Amino acid sequence: MNSNDTLARLAAVIASRRGGDPDKSYVARLFAKGPDAILKKVGEEATEVVMAAKDGDRARVTAEVADLWFHSMIALAQYGLAPADVLAELQRQCSQQRGKVTAELIAKQLVEQGHLTKFQASKLVAE
Repeated sequence: MNSNDTLARLAAVIASRRGGDPDKSYVARLFAKGPDAILKKVGEEATEVVMAAKDGDRARVTAEVADLWFHSMIALAQYGLAPADVLAELQRQCSQQRGKVTAELIAKQLVEQGHLTKFQASKLVAE
């Protein structure tokens, strides 16, 4: 099973708990409390990630990031989004960054070959 499958499976579990009995399900309880409670929990988990990282505790960082991802997925579900939406955005950003790096490399080569000034290259890359 790959990470996309794991995220999709977890998203399905979260969706199945939405509207469930808040006395029997932590996820149902968060949904019942509403968006503010969900977002507060995301903020708390993000803070715990920072604290673990500052302590240099790799195992704790991993556990806290897992908690952050879990609560972030609850937030995604709250707003009708899925892990696939985040993965698509990450792919878009990576493609955009690759394009920028490629443009920077080409501009650098053109400057080195004397075809562009540094000023022209910076304008070209900024576009």
